[in-house]
Amino acid sequence: MFRLLLTGLICTLTFQPLRAQTSVSTLIYHPEADARQQIQNAVAKAKAEHKHVLLQIGGNWCGWCRRFYELSISNDTILNLLRKDYVVAHINYSPENKNLKVLADLGNPQRFGFPVFVILDTNGNRLHTQNTEYLESGKGYSVEKVAGFLRQWSQEALKPREE
Repeated sequence: MFRLLLTGLICTLTFQPLRAQTSVSTLIYHPEADARQQIQNAVAKAKAEHKHVLLQIGGNWCGWCRRFYELSISNDTILNLLRKDYVVAHINYSPENKNLKVLADLGNPQRFGFPVFVILDTNGNRLHTQNTEYLESGKGYSVEKVAGFLRQWSQEALKPREE
């Protein structure tokens, strides 16, 4: 009886976090989505709003992807920078849909791990690929590093300076 209870407890503790991570309310990435269409929509919106596109590439399975998403919706500094300067699209990479053709067109950013960010201009041209490891601090992301990255790749920052 003790073994049965112990096995049940282990199973509950093991699978409960997995179930919580994949609940509908926490889905960030959508494997069924057409990544090429997501990017086209984001570029069109960015062009209309005079912003850049920030592609956050990763998957619901990725703890660091989730950490960044949580930071992006809970930290006022990051949230305001994203709203002001970027149209954000979450591009899926998972066993169900790796979007390899789209990623090849983006220079294979998955080589940096996940999440990985790709900045596009209003014409859909890739401006920068960011390995997010450099934005980390401890077990999360550094607000200062992320804010600096977002500021450096905004349209305003890339305007030529008159001298």
